[in-house]
Amino acid sequence: MMSKGVAAIGECMLELSGQNGPDWRLGYAGDTFNTLWALAALTDGSATYVSAFGDDPFSHRQIEFFSENGIGVGTSPVITGARPGLYAITLDGAERSFTYWRSDSAARQLAADPDALKKNLENQSLIYFSGITLAILDPDARTTLVKAISSARAAGSRIAFDPNYRPRLWPDRETAQAAIADALAVSDIALPTFPDEQMLHGDRTPADTAKRIGQSVREVIVKNGELPALVSVGSEQQEIAAVHVARPVDTTGAGDSFNGGYLAARLAGLEPADAVSRAHRVAARVVQVRGALAPFDVLREAFIE
Repeated sequence: MMSKGVAAIGECMLELSGQNGPDWRLGYAGDTFNTLWALAALTDGSATYVSAFGDDPFSHRQIEFFSENGIGVGTSPVITGARPGLYAITLDGAERSFTYWRSDSAARQLAADPDALKKNLENQSLIYFSGITLAILDPDARTTLVKAISSARAAGSRIAFDPNYRPRLWPDRETAQAAIADALAVSDIALPTFPDEQMLHGDRTPADTAKRIGQSVREVIVKNGELPALVSVGSEQQEIAAVHVARPVDTTGAGDSFNGGYLAARLAGLEPADAVSRAHRVAARVVQVRGALAPFDVLREAFIE
């Protein structure tokens, strides 16, 4: 499918999943990692998670989990005394809510070593990051990250970005708007979610979102939950219906897996509309399993069916 690798940049946290009783299941997830997980399942070549890690037992086990599933961490720094962020999921039916402990996570220092960051982004077919990646960094680190991504793009990497706006991670809307605009300016593919864009920019319709982002990025895919996704490439727009799931089990990671399915299809040479159809199938399968990370064989079956 491709000769080079893929890389995603961000924070993978410890995930506690609520069960029917006092016990909790420990896993690993985070928006950009969830997307890389799908990419690792659906593409050939290397997969690298670009972040920063602690030196505690949980961080060591996290890196081992990545390796067991064919995902490396490249030259990502290990920070003495640091540790991963943590979140817990509670479910009401298939809908989830989250509680976070992440204010001092190691991933906030992912741009602390600019040389290591640059090396991780070299010779990648695709580099993926999100608004959450930006939000966990301080302003100087955000600038360092965007410069590194811009350099990788100039060297031939394709850049994909999901604004993934989470208000509680930002000091105010204006800071988020400015940082996300800088990220879009160095991106080739944008994967916004319409309700997020309504909240951040007041967009009235997905077409408004596509038009606004399309001023910076030629290829824009506006996700909208169970409603059709809008494909906008240049001046052409097309809606692609989602795959309906009558009884979803857990919607955690659905949008992230959609992104992974879409990007894998584009790397395989599919046109955007066809890639969205594949992405819808992947997302529909993911909401039928517990947790953010569906097994690789489940993702592959959904992708090729």
